[in-house]
Amino acid sequence: HLSSMRTPTVMIVGLVLCPCGLLLTLTGTLAPNWRQVSLVPNQPIDLVLEQGIWDICRERQSSHDRRCGQTDELGYFEQVPVRVAQGLMPTSLVLTLLGLLVATLGVRCWHEEPRHLLAGVAGLVLLLSGLLSLVSASWYTYELWTLPAPAGSTLVVGYSLVLSYLGSCLEILGGLALALSFHHCCKEC
Repeated sequence: HLSSMRTPTVMIVGLVLCPCGLLLTLTGTLAPNWRQVSLVPNQPIDLVLEQGIWDICRERQSSHDRRCGQTDELGYFEQVPVRVAQGLMPTSLVLTLLGLLVATLGVRCWHEEPRHLLAGVAGLVLLLSGLLSLVSASWYTYELWTLPAPAGSTLVVGYSLVLSYLGSCLEILGGLALALSFHHCCKEC
């Protein structure tokens, strides 16, 4: 039967959205650009400091001279939202990988029927991983303007933070789609 071999749409949606979310949160976690600090007093006008959760880089926009591994003179890395992000983002990534592994076992196309219970459990794990990275990105954003920065400088959201948000949302949506597989389990009962 070809009809019984078809993978349910919600499972396909989950298996498309979650790896995309993983790539975005991975980039957001590793790239040092959660916040950009510019127009720093007594510094060249084209200097931009890029702060991530692991590193601080300084770049001259005119020459593209970029140097990472800058010393954290203001205690930026000691701040609670940064510490929380350092814990939650890698945890989220590990949970996403685990969820995708379980989802693959549940959705496998070489079985007569997908394993709805496994796919549903994977959905919950992926939902949780998305929530962890979303909490982390949201808390950082909420505190963005209170985190230490040179007085009088301009602060803006960096691309890593935006990617982390987008990745979190894709994981949450993908996780919810896979969690809908539980509905099939309930029908069988």
